[in-house]
Amino acid sequence: MQEIKQKISLFVFIAIVEAIQFLGAFPALGAVTTWYPDLAKPFFNPPNWLFAPVWTILYLLIALSGWMIWKEREGKERAVDLALTVYSIQLVLNAVWSYLFFGSRLLGLAFGEIVILWLAIAANIYFFKRISKRAAYLLVPYILWVSFAALLNFSVWQLNP
Repeated sequence: MQEIKQKISLFVFIAIVEAIQFLGAFPALGAVTTWYPDLAKPFFNPPNWLFAPVWTILYLLIALSGWMIWKEREGKERAVDLALTVYSIQLVLNAVWSYLFFGSRLLGLAFGEIVILWLAIAANIYFFKRISKRAAYLLVPYILWVSFAALLNFSVWQLNP
């Protein structure tokens, strides 16, 4: 019975995180083919086809790390609740960025928001590491990609005043 509960909880984590990915990607769907191609971009801008597979892998790692922390709840309720609260905040911030950048086309505000997102991910890693180093390390590719995305956001903002 415990094994079934574990599998169901993993599925729930993946489903929730993938739903957030979909919500965050929604404003980008039209903009990627209409508005975004016309923007000036830095030389290091990756091809558009790269974003979907990278984010899919990152969101899977994010879901797995959250699930690993959730499994540690017994006897560590306060620490896990705090860690999962920070986890939830960074997920919401992740989705909001897409609405600011692609949906509202507010490049400067999106950059400010991605800096806050980066800080939330760093806090998420910190709180996860106190519970499970493996769960925290699963978030390292995520913060590295968001670091790159912040640089890209800033560059696009500067190139398109």
